[in-house]
Amino acid sequence: MFSFISINWRGRPLTTYNVIVNLISNTKNKTGLEIFAELDENVYAKGIKISDEDFKSIKLKKCKFHGEWNYIIKCRD
Repeated sequence: MFSFISINWRGRPLTTYNVIVNLISNTKNKTGLEIFAELDENVYAKGIKISDEDFKSIKLKKCKFHGEWNYIIKCRD
């Protein structure tokens, strides 16, 4: 959907978060897929480290096309 978002806001000044969220939310593709977007104003802690063990426990399924970039995070069960 990124290409459709880029087309939708082409030439429009991205002056506020509200403008950006509205432009993203008003994006559709040719088949009718729509996007819902809202601004997340929560404050998140920085610098949180996870152990190598915890990281390795994340179940990643690499996609066929560029699996180093595209993957699915699976449930831990």
